[in-house]
Amino acid sequence: MSSSKTLRVFDTAEQVADAAAGQFIELANSATTNRGRFAVALAGGNSPRRMYDLLAEDQLRNRVDWAAVHLFFGDERCVPRDHPDSNYRMVREALISRVDVPDANVYPINGDAEPATNAALYETNLREFFPEALAPVFDMVLLGLGEDGHTASLFPETSALRVTDKWVVANWVEKLAAYRITLTPAAINGAAQVTFLVTGANKASAVRAVLEGPLQPENLPAQLIKPETGILTWLLDSQAASKLSKH
Repeated sequence: MSSSKTLRVFDTAEQVADAAAGQFIELANSATTNRGRFAVALAGGNSPRRMYDLLAEDQLRNRVDWAAVHLFFGDERCVPRDHPDSNYRMVREALISRVDVPDANVYPINGDAEPATNAALYETNLREFFPEALAPVFDMVLLGLGEDGHTASLFPETSALRVTDKWVVANWVEKLAAYRITLTPAAINGAAQVTFLVTGANKASAVRAVLEGPLQPENLPAQLIKPETGILTWLLDSQAASKLSKH
């Protein structure tokens, strides 16, 4: 069974965040009803942050059974959790501190100390949560898109793009002169739902290259994201979609 892909274009970035929040709530309620828990891998970045803000607001917060929600992370910078660049810190400020999700249900990636060790520890956490699985079966994975075509911390021409036997790796990114800890494509592609949130005119060229250009995943890592049996959804604002031929 192959995955299906849906592309939705909205007028504004606010509408993208609202649609993503609505999808989160729908999937959370369905997973909780059917399996008793909802496991999601979160993304950093400005577009997801607005979605998290919306989920924590009064009109939406009570529509989710937060006690059954398990929050994982798709990637992390190698910084302490209180660092301004930390994805965990951003999500904590926008969402975690404002909803009743149990501390035990939040799984941050450790950005301190040795990156490869931290990546291995996070993979252990995932394998304990998803025992005997060939890949983690997240109910939802949220992703952004960089201007260079990267997603999570899968950057062009980096070693993580070619990893097939691990779920989490420390990925050296030469242009940043830094390691990032990231889920691998194999880990992401096991999800039931993968959703890209992409907004802004500065992303338009990357969106066109990833969705309509030739397949060159070494240069455009987002092209590696193809859920094996799940659903792939792109939520774009009109600016990010402005260079698509079908827009």
